[in-house]
Amino acid sequence: MAGDFFLNLNWLPKPPEDFRQNLKEAQGDEAALIRLSTTALNLNQLNALAKRVVAARADVGFRKLTPVRLGVIGFGTNDFLAAALTATGLRFGLDVEVQIAPFNQMAQVCAGIAPAFEGFDPDIILLAPDQRGLPGDSAAALDEIDRMRAGIRQQWNVPVIYQGLAQFPQSLFGNHDVFLPGTDRQFCNAVNAGLASRVADTDDLFLDTATIAANTGLAIWHDPVMYGHAKLPFSQDVVPLYADNLCRLLAAFRGKSRRCLVLDLDNTLWGGVIGDDGLGGIQLGQGDAAGEAFIDIQKAALALRDRGIVLAVCSKNDDAVARLPFRDHPDMLLREEHIAVFQANWDDKASNIKAIADALNLGLESLVFFDDNPMERDIVRSHLPQVAVPELPEEPALFVRCLLNAGYFEALFLSDADKLRVADYQANARRVEIKEQAADLDSYLQTLNMSADLRAFDEAGMQRITQLINKSNQFNLTTRRYSEPEVRGFADSDEYSTWQVRLSDAFGDNGMISVVICRKLGAVWEVDTWLMSCRVLGRRVEELVLSCLVDAAAAAGAETLRGVYIPTDRNGLVKDHYRKLGFSPVSEAEDESVWELSLTDYSQSDDLPFTMQVVE
Repeated sequence: MAGDFFLNLNWLPKPPEDFRQNLKEAQGDEAALIRLSTTALNLNQLNALAKRVVAARADVGFRKLTPVRLGVIGFGTNDFLAAALTATGLRFGLDVEVQIAPFNQMAQVCAGIAPAFEGFDPDIILLAPDQRGLPGDSAAALDEIDRMRAGIRQQWNVPVIYQGLAQFPQSLFGNHDVFLPGTDRQFCNAVNAGLASRVADTDDLFLDTATIAANTGLAIWHDPVMYGHAKLPFSQDVVPLYADNLCRLLAAFRGKSRRCLVLDLDNTLWGGVIGDDGLGGIQLGQGDAAGEAFIDIQKAALALRDRGIVLAVCSKNDDAVARLPFRDHPDMLLREEHIAVFQANWDDKASNIKAIADALNLGLESLVFFDDNPMERDIVRSHLPQVAVPELPEEPALFVRCLLNAGYFEALFLSDADKLRVADYQANARRVEIKEQAADLDSYLQTLNMSADLRAFDEAGMQRITQLINKSNQFNLTTRRYSEPEVRGFADSDEYSTWQVRLSDAFGDNGMISVVICRKLGAVWEVDTWLMSCRVLGRRVEELVLSCLVDAAAAAGAETLRGVYIPTDRNGLVKDHYRKLGFSPVSEAEDESVWELSLTDYSQSDDLPFTMQVVE
């Protein structure tokens, strides 16, 4: 059954047969717990894993996971969700703590009448209504949800995830239910459309429960027997799929969506082996079931590229032979210009995937590896656990379903910068080539003809600034996360100095590559946030930013710049950032170090390889 594909999370490998023993041996081993979470666990297995996660969190804590505290305000009984979300979160690099509001008191909790989340301090709240607990008119229902949203904003001032409504499987008027007023289908469609419109241009999110339920089957999603006995809003059978979809949103909220699709070639983008079958012997094109399936795979890859996902090739092949279809096959949709990095050789694929990540200046956790060969998939999972590797069936016609329903590329919004990302990464791969050929770093930087634009936060950059703050991990001194309203508050406050930095060079516009937030404390300016795109590492951008910070602070009468480094498992890259820039240590504890730079002692470099524009 098609619904089983979704219910069983068939894009994930099956859990080990000795799951319980594996879980017992994992104890508090963070990496081992994460590995178990990346398999298709059922509800009982999720519950068992969650107990181990909670124990490990209290005992040793987590260094590889990004914390997120989720509050849940819903209709019916939602307590059963907490364990599943905690366990599933590991799959997306998250340490999810869940607090459930009191049963069936949505309006009271949102109005502040019924207590909820005492001492919990949620980062985001799931607002999960149900047509059984809303007014029967869609406009009145949306008004009620708006009142609940306003109460949440007043009490906790955090983003919400609006959970959509899943229609009941039974119909009132049959086929006419879709447009006749008063039917459940028309009501759910109207409410869902209204909720989706409320997400636009806000930091709120939308969980498309209607589509999730349709994929599993509405009769499976709704369990009237368990609703009658325990007021469960949906069937326990769909909890693993529901948790997977919700955690995708939480991962995107924390900036953890994947950015690059790495493609195998033979029997993945076309049928057959190009080295053996030749250009005319591979299966690709219309008029043949297998050939059309491979065309669909290429269409999906191009669609992802159009929304900012970088494409790369990793194939065991002779380079010239592997490129033949891209250059000469008439039915080939993907062409060489669509591929940012083309790795075709006889090295092992794990090494080639590392080379792709290096060329694109991306972390391995940003990559998805798509390969029909189960042995290659297993090797990459074993050697590069950070890389997502979807499980594929033998039938190529199902490949697209596996890729697109796995949720690797979940996006909260699509900015102009996202659309230009592909060109940025392809240009960056070209820069790496030029750098390897240059005699020395200075001559390389001079050939780039770099131009920088530094200015305060403005409305035009607000969305991108917020996105960078919430997804940058490696070159990020504090990894503090802020919502768009909070970022706008920094921009409007006289107590803060804000900076956004854009960079262009001979190969194109890099877009926004650095964000800085400074708190003005009289004679001391303290850097609250300093992050930079790893794509521009080694180009002396940090020296440029520092010179502008010093000029602005000195002009305001400050005497000292103070920087804070808060270590995580992913930002060790900037451990010595302030030391390299001439700051002196004030304190160097394991969980935080503080550095200061006297403005009178600062000596600006006169050989920075930039032309620049500064707008305060």
